[in-house]
Amino acid sequence: MTDPFFDRLETTRLTAYHLEQRDTWVLDSNLYRASYDDFIAGGVPDVDPESTFWSEWSAAIREATARGVEVRRLRIVSEPLTDYIRWEHSITSANVAAGELVRWLPRSACVDLLVVPVDFWVFDSTSVLFGHFSGNGDVVRHELRIEPDIAKLATECFEAAWNRGIPHEYYTPSA
Repeated sequence: MTDPFFDRLETTRLTAYHLEQRDTWVLDSNLYRASYDDFIAGGVPDVDPESTFWSEWSAAIREATARGVEVRRLRIVSEPLTDYIRWEHSITSANVAAGELVRWLPRSACVDLLVVPVDFWVFDSTSVLFGHFSGNGDVVRHELRIEPDIAKLATECFEAAWNRGIPHEYYTPSA
C-alpha cells in the first residue's frame, strides 16, 4: 500500500494512537460522500465492518490487533457537534468492531491541557505521522517525524487527553 498510515501500521509492533481534533473534513471519495449524504437525509449509517465502505480499514485494524498492536483513537470535538462529527459518531461502532478503542473528549474539557494542534498518529511511541489540512478540511500533506523528542511530546499529549476521554459506548453528545 502507498498510504503513509497503512505503510506505518504494517510495521507497528505495540501501539498506534490517533488524535483527531477537526470538526469537519472534506469527503474525498464518493463512498464517504454517499454514506454522509445518506446519514444527513435520515438514513441508517453503514456500520458493517465487512462492507465495501469499511473492509480495507477493518482488515488492517484486525491484522494489527491480531499482532498485539493496541489501536486507540481519541476525538476532541466541539459541542454541539457538527453534522460531520455526528455522522462519525454514528459510524464509530464499526471502528470498535474492527478492534479500535475509541474515546471522545469535548473541547470544553481541554482548557487546561497542552495539546499538539495538529491531528496525528503515534506508532510505537517512536514515530509520528502528522496530518496537515486546509481550513476547509482538505488533506494538504502528511509528515512523518521520527525525532525522539517529537514522538515523546505527541505520546504524552495523546495520553493526557486520552485519560480524560469518554469511551465511545458512554459518550452522549450534548444537544
